[in-house]
Amino acid sequence: MSVSAFRKAETIAKFAQAPGDTGSPEVQVALLSERISHLTEHLKNNNKDHHSRRGLLKMVGQRRALLDYLKRKSLDRYSKLITTLGLRR
Repeated sequence: MSVSAFRKAETIAKFAQAPGDTGSPEVQVALLSERISHLTEHLKNNNKDHHSRRGLLKMVGQRRALLDYLKRKSLDRYSKLITTLGLRR
């Protein structure tokens, strides 16, 4: 099961740059982080689920690419986002 519609809407509202914004890098990274944390918990209980593990690795790579893009374009938005999400980098 993926992230609930209510939780997704809540995340979009929190990280949106303007009303109705769903495509900004901040929103995309926040949604990917939600899905990554959900899938990480799933894999702790189902450690032989290699198909989901592959999807997790693809999502992590996509999030990394979005964060690199945001870092190139706007360093202050990048630093604000990683502190808000609690990412290490």
